[in-house]
Amino acid sequence: MGFELRLKGDKGDFCHLHFVERSAYNFVSSIKENFEMAKIDELVKDFLAQKKIAVVGVSDKRETGCNLGYKNFKGAGYQVFAVNPRISTFDGDPCYVDLKSIPEKPDAVFILANPKVTEQLVQQCVDLGIKHVWMHCMMGTKPGLGAGTTSVSQSAVEMCKANGITVIPGSCPNQFLNPDGGHKFMRGMWRLFGFMNMN
Repeated sequence: MGFELRLKGDKGDFCHLHFVERSAYNFVSSIKENFEMAKIDELVKDFLAQKKIAVVGVSDKRETGCNLGYKNFKGAGYQVFAVNPRISTFDGDPCYVDLKSIPEKPDAVFILANPKVTEQLVQQCVDLGIKHVWMHCMMGTKPGLGAGTTSVSQSAVEMCKANGITVIPGSCPNQFLNPDGGHKFMRGMWRLFGFMNMN
């Protein structure tokens, strides 16, 4: 598809040129959006291909997304390790103080914690040689989302990248691993709004 440019064009010509430019812009934007979605899908696929996963932030006080994530991983056949320095057991399994306390090195770590704690945990990942990290943010991966509720720390994200750690800076495994109706709906909505875009 092309367009005709005339030095002595009328309004129709300019409208036609504008239409072609806008179509090209929309086409490029569509490619970019699809690439970004493909990027998070590939990262999720890579994370879920790991076998041993530490889940940081499980709670015995209330049901949380972290608790659900732990149970989903466990139910799907993963070897899971609960991490919370305040409790000794979770869901009938040992619960560890930190990543360094786990008797086997995890392949991957899912974090639902304060961003300051996320930074400490990523440093532990660096020290232990763990190469896959997923930081929770219910609303997606777009930077700046979920202020006050996110586990994402931008400095921790940069630390991951600087040390060869594959990082998913937001979203939630519950939206991808055997998702219930609510999590499946959220994943679709966040995609629609562009909240799952990756830089």
